[in-house]
Amino acid sequence: MTTTITYEYDRIADRKRLDFISNALQRKAQPAARVLDVGCGNGVISRHLGKLGFNVLGIDVSEATIARARALNTQPNVRFDVISAEKLVAQGDCFDAIICSEVLEHLQDPSSLLKVLYQSLKQDGVLIVTVPNGSGPRELFVTRPVLAMREKNSWPWRMVVSVKKALGYTGTTVQSAADNLDHVQFFNKSDLENLSTQNKFRIVRFGKANFIEDVFPFSFVAKKVRALQWLDCKIADALPYRFTGGFFSVWEKAN
Repeated sequence: MTTTITYEYDRIADRKRLDFISNALQRKAQPAARVLDVGCGNGVISRHLGKLGFNVLGIDVSEATIARARALNTQPNVRFDVISAEKLVAQGDCFDAIICSEVLEHLQDPSSLLKVLYQSLKQDGVLIVTVPNGSGPRELFVTRPVLAMREKNSWPWRMVVSVKKALGYTGTTVQSAADNLDHVQFFNKSDLENLSTQNKFRIVRFGKANFIEDVFPFSFVAKKVRALQWLDCKIADALPYRFTGGFFSVWEKAN
């Protein structure tokens, strides 16, 4: 009897990312494998993988996100903790697979975390990394301009804040209730490959996210029309990597 797995994500692009992660794990790891979800946020990915039979530990340094993750969790094979990856290494914990989804772009020094994850991953394990494309449509036309406006505290920024408040935008996402979700790193495909090599990994598989769905005014329409989200993801698959909104990748230890 086939079990139907439900999604907590509504957006097609988010589901596409989750499917990439799930498929990569199922190709490489046994059903009861130990999986570490680093920077798990509200635990959406952890809970989804738990439904697939994996034993998942979701960690985050944000107490607010872990509190939210625990409140939503009903699975005995999934647990959450407010702890850093460094402390797990110190405890000697080791995992069959590690998820690092939409995390590296928030870190001033991504290599510091990757060195820790290398130690936490079994020799034949798999690390799954997803990041926005720093040269993709969303980062070029939304993220970078917004960060620049905020830094200058210009009138366009104050207007953006007013509009967001009027629309009920809180700054958090379905994935994370953390206070600060700023992007401080902007990776292109070559950057990601170099980062993996510098930290003794190799990327064995790449995937693409969406195309222009996240860019206003397309985002305003697409979020209401799922068929447009689906089409946007298909367009991203057909275009060169530089046009995708985000990268999905599977890493293995190089030595």
